[in-house]
Amino acid sequence: MTPALHDHSLSELSAALRNKQVSAVEVAQHFLARAQADGSGAFLSINPDATLAQARAADAHLAAGTGGCLTGVPIAHKDIFVTRDFPTTAGSRMLKGYQSPFDATVVQRLGVDGAGMVTIGKLNCDEFAMGSANENSAYGPVSNPWDRQRVPGGSSGGSAAAVAARLVPAATGTDTGGSIRQPASFCGITGIKPTYGRASRYGMIAFASSLDQGGPMARSAEDCALLLSAMCGPDLDRDSTSLDVPAENFSASLTQPIRGLRIGIPKEFFGEGLAPDVRSAIDAALQALQDQGAQLVPIGLPRTELAIPVYYIIAPAEASSNLSRFDGVKFGHRAEQYSDLLDMYKKSRSQGFGEEVKRRIMTGAYVLSHGYYDAYYLQAQKIRRMIADDFQNAFQQCDVIAGPVAPTVAWALGRQGVDPLADYLADIFTLPASLAGLPGMSVPVGFGEGGMPVGLQLIGNYLKESQLLQVAHQYQLATDHHIQKPKAA
Repeated sequence: MTPALHDHSLSELSAALRNKQVSAVEVAQHFLARAQADGSGAFLSINPDATLAQARAADAHLAAGTGGCLTGVPIAHKDIFVTRDFPTTAGSRMLKGYQSPFDATVVQRLGVDGAGMVTIGKLNCDEFAMGSANENSAYGPVSNPWDRQRVPGGSSGGSAAAVAARLVPAATGTDTGGSIRQPASFCGITGIKPTYGRASRYGMIAFASSLDQGGPMARSAEDCALLLSAMCGPDLDRDSTSLDVPAENFSASLTQPIRGLRIGIPKEFFGEGLAPDVRSAIDAALQALQDQGAQLVPIGLPRTELAIPVYYIIAPAEASSNLSRFDGVKFGHRAEQYSDLLDMYKKSRSQGFGEEVKRRIMTGAYVLSHGYYDAYYLQAQKIRRMIADDFQNAFQQCDVIAGPVAPTVAWALGRQGVDPLADYLADIFTLPASLAGLPGMSVPVGFGEGGMPVGLQLIGNYLKESQLLQVAHQYQLATDHHIQKPKAA
């Protein structure tokens, strides 16, 4: 029995398109129908006319023999990347209805004039990417397709939920403190955050400029490798943080065995805060890697517990600066009634921003203020460097670091309104790699309490994305967790 189009991998869809078994327009129509019928809140905007125009262009490329390995394959973008053909809101009332005059570099490189992919729509996210549950969006929360009463993770929760529910075969996400890895773990898909600077930040609405990094989310490491190869590469003229490192074929090393690879196991990731069901799935995954010939090496990352206070000083500080541009003057929401310019600023920002964004702006402004900059922000930056040094010390003993993505499986919708700090604490395992600018990924490795997915986190040294994808692919060749899907998908 031939699988439905939405159950195909990226390479399978590509082969079907190249062999003329199906057209790009037919594929686009199939996924548009699924996206329009979905009730999870994953999609914020769909533009069938724009999607089908892209699909017709993809078919023209395929007919002319000029298409690449992703030509005609559907994708959807996190609503933090600006797009010409779709509104970009960053999940905020502040940007409701905003239409960008240009595409983000990542969108451009993946699009019809780049890798050839067809955009199905824009995906829900926590407002300005601030959150760990996708409950902070001004347009409503996203539900986890494995259990509609639970969160999909955040901030790229719409992306993770859409891929898991087979609404699209692939999506873009952004990771500031774990926002690709954690929702990928909660929704049972594969996601990778590359080294900071690998994928251009041009056209990606800024939250924390020294941390934000775009990356792909898909069902397998093989699919992520194809996407990452198209996304990455220098963008020096438009992004000052872009690395001057050539684009790379991340698929080239997938088939290499991992025998002899040293996998570091940080003891700080396996303390009493780790839920037993998550620990059990992670242990089984590590044993499977060991069975393939990898060596498990105990290591230490002694400043792991400092990652939360450091991140929640640095990220809000940068956010308070970045979000100052949303003042109601040039673009974005402007209050209808105000008495003077200052009153317009106050009312526009009060009405346009949500509670979590306001909380982080206030925190950031405080730690940057006179008398507190040295005591908080400067000290946090010093500890950030120490956290990066801890990783470099660890990589002298191992090649890759492995551990849990999050302490628990996805929690119930509505928790943040009761205890917002609980979401902050859930980032304990993803924040260190983000602060160090290292590549990291989440790989589905089983299920925990309530049948909810569990992800294994893999962290590599700088520019070692190929090695992470190799480990993940070899694991996925030996297991089937990545092809499991929710009953409703």
